[in-house]
Amino acid sequence: MDTTYILGVFNGEEELLAAFRKMKEEKIEIEDVFMPFPVHEVLEKQGKKSRITVVGWFYGFFSALAVLGFLFYTAVIDWPLNYGGKPSNAFPSFLVVTIVLTIFSITILSLFTFSVRAGLWPGNEKPVFHPKATDDRFVILLDKTKVDAERAVAIMKEKGASEITEKQNGQKP
Repeated sequence: MDTTYILGVFNGEEELLAAFRKMKEEKIEIEDVFMPFPVHEVLEKQGKKSRITVVGWFYGFFSALAVLGFLFYTAVIDWPLNYGGKPSNAFPSFLVVTIVLTIFSITILSLFTFSVRAGLWPGNEKPVFHPKATDDRFVILLDKTKVDAERAVAIMKEKGASEITEKQNGQKP
């Protein structure tokens, strides 16, 4: 079953913020907000805090341990080479490789985590609610079944929405 959404399209950040604040005051449930760049007030008040930074820290910590363990194993235990009597476990020689591989691991693992969490994989088609939603317009998305549609539309008109439309979930823009 497709859900019907109300889309309020705004030309600028100030109009979006005015409508967003008013809807939050009126306890109107906002499904999502699409913006061409992050507006921190919207992100904070939506209550959708990302934990990707914490996950990235753990990826970095465990990647660094794994790389150091691998380097120690290969240079000291498995295949020790004698370079002019120098010790095999010279830690400073491991640092550059460890840093580079840790950054690489964090990047790849975070990209994979984000893609899985956001449902972005090949063949999965996400709905596009407005063609300029992430180009140069700001869009507030409301689920019509969860809000008082007339009141929400009135607030969006009052705060300067350039376009207000209704759209089905599966409907192409």
